[in-house]
Amino acid sequence: MIIGYARCSTADQNLDWQIDSLMQYGCEAIFQEKFTGTTKERPELSILLRTLRKGDTIIICELTRLSRSVKDLFEIVDQIDKAGADIKSIKEPWLDTTTPQGRLLFTIFSGVSQFERELICERTKAGLKAARARGRKGGHPKVAKDIIEQAMTLYDSQKYPVEQILKMSGISRRTLYKYLNNRKSGEEGNQ
Repeated sequence: MIIGYARCSTADQNLDWQIDSLMQYGCEAIFQEKFTGTTKERPELSILLRTLRKGDTIIICELTRLSRSVKDLFEIVDQIDKAGADIKSIKEPWLDTTTPQGRLLFTIFSGVSQFERELICERTKAGLKAARARGRKGGHPKVAKDIIEQAMTLYDSQKYPVEQILKMSGISRRTLYKYLNNRKSGEEGNQ
């Protein structure tokens, strides 16, 4: 079965040009939705991927309609491949897993992307190791104990809203609640 997928980012954008192109391409069914491509949760795409059968081909007008990140694109294409289906882009002829050349090109691009991810990971680890060798530690700087105690006292007084406590003490909301939760856990552990 030839299945189309059309997507635009906002409710006021129009899917007509995509639907027309997909119908001209011979799509027997078209899944369409209005969701931003940066969101992984796209209900129609999820349904499409779950209902794929061996031998199906998904047609998209262009890559940006399917995904906004390379990583997401490769994950989606991998799901399609595992279902025994293919994908083809009208605008980008190199994305055509129905042909040996298309599969080869996609495999090469996938390998390059994986290689880049691994290089980034290695550079990050090397940078952290070099920083540790120079006595630097990662993470947020420690907050002085007296500042934490001041913030907790202000909180316990119930005279000030949290926003004001954060401004007065200079700590973050996350830090305040972390210490409040730790204190609460300690009290519960003593009971």
